Amino acid sequence: MEPPRKPRILIVDDDAAVQISLALLLKQAGFDALCADDPRQALAALASGPVDLVLQDMNFSLQTSGEEGLALLARIRELHVTLPVLLMTAWGSIALAVRGVQAGAANFFTKPWDNAQLLELIKATLVLAPSAATPGRAARQALDAQFDFAGIVGEHPQLLRVLATIGQVAATKAPVLILGESGSGKELIADAIHRNSPRAGRDCVKINMGAITPSLFESEMFGHVRGAFTDAKADRKGHVACAHLGTLFLDEIGELNRADQVKLLRVLQDQRYQPVGASRAEQADLRVVSATNRELAELVAAGEFREDLFYRLNLITVRLPPLRERRSDIALLARHIIAEVAAGYGMEAVGLTPQAIEWLTAQPWPGNIRQLKQTLERTLLLVGKPLLGQADFIAAQQQQEGGGQQRLGVDGMTLEQVERHMIARALEQHQGNISRVAKALGLSRTALYRRLDRHGLAQSATDEAAP
Repeated sequence: MEPPRKPRILIVDDDAAVQISLALLLKQAGFDALCADDPRQALAALASGPVDLVLQDMNFSLQTSGEEGLALLARIRELHVTLPVLLMTAWGSIALAVRGVQAGAANFFTKPWDNAQLLELIKATLVLAPSAATPGRAARQALDAQFDFAGIVGEHPQLLRVLATIGQVAATKAPVLILGESGSGKELIADAIHRNSPRAGRDCVKINMGAITPSLFESEMFGHVRGAFTDAKADRKGHVACAHLGTLFLDEIGELNRADQVKLLRVLQDQRYQPVGASRAEQADLRVVSATNRELAELVAAGEFREDLFYRLNLITVRLPPLRERRSDIALLARHIIAEVAAGYGMEAVGLTPQAIEWLTAQPWPGNIRQLKQTLERTLLLVGKPLLGQADFIAAQQQQEGGGQQRLGVDGMTLEQVERHMIARALEQHQGNISRVAKALGLSRTALYRRLDRHGLAQSATDEAAP
């Protein structure tokens, strides 16, 4: 009987030193490694035999824009749909790496890399590598037969990849970082991770990190003993203690200030914490799931988020697609939501006409599923018909806008979403001209570039100077 084939990893980099270092690290870890200097050699290597993972640089010439790397990534995604790619980048090019992940890369790592962390990332990526695609409904049914994904509606391939990933990692203790826009369903994903884990019988403690003031952080997270401060009239358990043997969900982790990041890091390193005023530390056995609508890697590069904490949180990263990227799920979501809303108000069953579904599917939904639900609920309450058509939604929208409270069309949106909405409108109005858009929004070109990268709008802009 032949021994099992070692995982084969392709290294694509024009720097011989990088190739040698990575190949040696991989071989010592039990992998087969092969190297390519440029995109042409890389594609030839992929065509010549099975490869399980690609480690790919973003530049292969004097050009440093990263377009060569993005083009190679696109070609690999086209020819080898399920092959995972990890991008190599420097901290100064984090925005470029994020574009690559948004374009289909599994993740990225930085040069110089930490050997232990890189091997962990490689092993996790190989475990989570998708198999050949299965038709949406059949794939969803297969996942539902194995896991409890109640409340998560959809059959789009991007969503199914997310569900397959969390199904595989739920049984472990691995920390999971969920990235996605506001309203895209990050909390539902966190709930599913907890519900499908061995910790399901314990609490999933949810904390909005942006809502905890710095002065109360230690008391809220670690608890306090009686007399620790003026108002401490009794012992109080903190969130960490409440999550013992369960799951700690850190929502909006990107809003945590650097001083409190240090305190959180200490807990994640050894799962020990000390209540305020206590004389000894306590032990907590917990699984950490975090979520944010910001790109933590960009915050690290900007010095706003600790790199060591970032690596503690993102062993497994799940990127939840916005609703506009899975429009084929909007009909399923709309019917599911309208049924729930009607039942919640004690109303008879409500239907949606084909024209209504078509209209809903065509909308941009910057507020994602949360905005879709609000639109459905508002229309149902204002119209009150058993069958809602396109005209009903348009009339309800006009009535809402005419009320004077939402004339900017930002109903249900966060400040981050409003900013993206306004920038997108300015880009459209000025045909993507950076100088004109920056002037119209009262921003410097540099500040606008940062926002374009953060909101994924860079491809909509041009760099022509305004006349």
